[in-house]
Amino acid sequence: MTASIPHARMAPPAAQSPFERELAQLIAEVTNLDVAAQEIDPAAALFGEGLGLDSIDLLEIALVVSQRYGVALRSDDPANREIFACLRNFSAYIDQHRKK
Repeated sequence: MTASIPHARMAPPAAQSPFERELAQLIAEVTNLDVAAQEIDPAAALFGEGLGLDSIDLLEIALVVSQRYGVALRSDDPANREIFACLRNFSAYIDQHRKK
């Protein structure tokens, strides 16, 4: 699935941490975003008005995150709305639960 963000509507992104940058790159590659990973604002919504990702994108991202970081993401997790609210939340969750 390809998500597209019109550049004219994007605000300048906040600074990304190194791990946020890594996950932004992963998301951009997995979902074929038409925006560079470094342009993803870590506080912007991943779904809807933000990056515009959808449930298929989520499944693809979850598979890669599971393989790369050993973090299982469940579709029935009541915390998903918070986990996937933005890149910053998502990266914090993955960093806290990944196998290091």
